[in-house]
Amino acid sequence: MAAKQRVLRPYNVSDAMAHMNIFTSTLLLIYAGLFPIVNPIGSAPLFLGMTQFCTDAQRNALARRVALNSFFLLLGSLFIGSHVLEFFGISLPVVRIAGGVVVTSFGWKLLNSNDRPDSESAASASTIDAFYPLTMPLTVGPGSISVAITLGSQRPHGASIPELMVLGSAAIASVIAMVLTIYFAYRFAEKTVRVLGKTGTNVLVRLSAFIMLCIGIEILWNGYSALTAAQG
Repeated sequence: MAAKQRVLRPYNVSDAMAHMNIFTSTLLLIYAGLFPIVNPIGSAPLFLGMTQFCTDAQRNALARRVALNSFFLLLGSLFIGSHVLEFFGISLPVVRIAGGVVVTSFGWKLLNSNDRPDSESAASASTIDAFYPLTMPLTVGPGSISVAITLGSQRPHGASIPELMVLGSAAIASVIAMVLTIYFAYRFAEKTVRVLGKTGTNVLVRLSAFIMLCIGIEILWNGYSALTAAQG
C-alpha cells in the first residue's frame, strides 16, 4: 500500500519547480546550440540576395515558407534524426561531408551570381523554391542538422513520463523560438538594404557568400577529419 502511495504521490510545488528548471535549461541549451550555426542574422543578406528580384509580397511569403520548412527540419532532426541515421547506417561525419559539398557549391554559385535583374532572373523570381536552396542549405544546413541530431540523441534514459513530456515541450518551444528568429530576420531583411544602400548590400551579400563558401569547406574538412579518425 505504501509503495502504491509513493507511485501515486500528488504533484506538488517542488515537482513543478524541478520541471520548470528542466524546461528552461533544455530550452536555452537547444536554442543556444542552434543559434550560432543556423545564424539567421548572418543568413538574412544571403536570403535577400537570392530574392532580390522578388516583390515584397513574394519575399514575405518565402520567409514564411522557409520558417515553416525550418521548423519541420529542426524538429525532425531533434526527435528522429539519430534513429534515421542509425536505420540507414549513416554516420554524422558522412552527413557533414555531403552537406559541406552542397554548402560550398551554393556559396560559390551565389558569389558569382549576376547582380543585375535581367529578364531571365526576373522571370525566375516568381518560381524560386522555398525549400532548396532557401531552407536547405541556406538556413538549415548540414551543420544545423548535425547539431540538432546530436542534441536530440542526448535524451536521458530511464526518465519518467512527466520528465519526457517536459523535455519534449522544451525542445518544441526552442525550435519555435528559433523559427520565429529566422522569420523576423528574413522578413525585415529589406530594411537592412535601405540602411546600407544598393552598393553596401551588394558588398554584404558577396562577403556573406564568401563566408558561406569558407564554412562549406570547413564543414567538409571537419567531416573528413572525423571520418579519417574513426577509420584509424
